[in-house]
Amino acid sequence: QVQLVESGGGLVQAGGSLRLSCAASGRAFGSYFMGWFRQAPGKEREFVGAISWSASSTYIAPSVKGRFTLSRDNAKSTVYLQMNSLKPDDTGVYYCAAGPDPLNWSSNDYWGQGTQVTVSS
Repeated sequence: QVQLVESGGGLVQAGGSLRLSCAASGRAFGSYFMGWFRQAPGKEREFVGAISWSASSTYIAPSVKGRFTLSRDNAKSTVYLQMNSLKPDDTGVYYCAAGPDPLNWSSNDYWGQGTQVTVSS
């Protein structure tokens, strides 16, 4: 089992920045890719990015490329999502996930409870 806890969400003005954290615990989490997703009201969950623990490979969605960055601190078992130049369209609940495939995610993977990000115009 892998447990994931997100933090760092909040209210920010357009153009501002936020850094989300995802703390992981449980056995074998080091073998998983860590992903970030978001879900805006009335919309489907959207892939934001993913990062591997060992190979430092990262994947980022075109909609946030150049503004969002993924990183990790293995000593703290934590993955970060640095979000800059935020726009109102970035508003949503942000979820952290752990899974074996960085580009294929499902309900069988491990998911956190989410953290709300609201960007005001």
